[in-house]
Amino acid sequence: MNIMTYMGILMDPLDPNSEQIRMEDIAHALSMLSRANGHFPEIHTVAQHCLECANEARARKLSRQIQLFCLLHDGAEAYLGDFISPVKERMPAYKEAERELLTMIYEKFAGRVPSAEEKKLVKEIDKTLLYFEFLHYMGVGCGNPGAGLKSQPVFAEMPRQEVEERYLALYKELSNEDL
Repeated sequence: MNIMTYMGILMDPLDPNSEQIRMEDIAHALSMLSRANGHFPEIHTVAQHCLECANEARARKLSRQIQLFCLLHDGAEAYLGDFISPVKERMPAYKEAERELLTMIYEKFAGRVPSAEEKKLVKEIDKTLLYFEFLHYMGVGCGNPGAGLKSQPVFAEMPRQEVEERYLALYKELSNEDL
């Protein structure tokens, strides 16, 4: 079953082709997806979360490559949608499709898949941001604060178009690529 992306590409997200994956589609779709399945009192998008993860990696003085991995870490959700973690854990077929698509995204836009140690760093930053997003929006942290924040995230609803543009600009900066 095919979907049509923002850029007008027909693709089967369960059988993707690298040629069909576009950064513009990822930035656009993630800027439209709300974190926490829409349960925060205001919209905080997946794209904002990815930007904050990349900024946290930068504040921790991690490499540009790790920052890029942080920006891209939810990229598969642009094509597969998202499920909250407790549901996703019970969906092995979704998790496998997400893993395959994310591998393709990392290879295409970051040049390679993160190593085990790099994945661990990205996951720690991801979980730390999750904790502080919930603390800000819901008054209680979700999970573990990890090492805490070195950056100063903006937990405020932002215009979707601005988020999309920031995502594309940061990708361009970190990858040294023109879109």
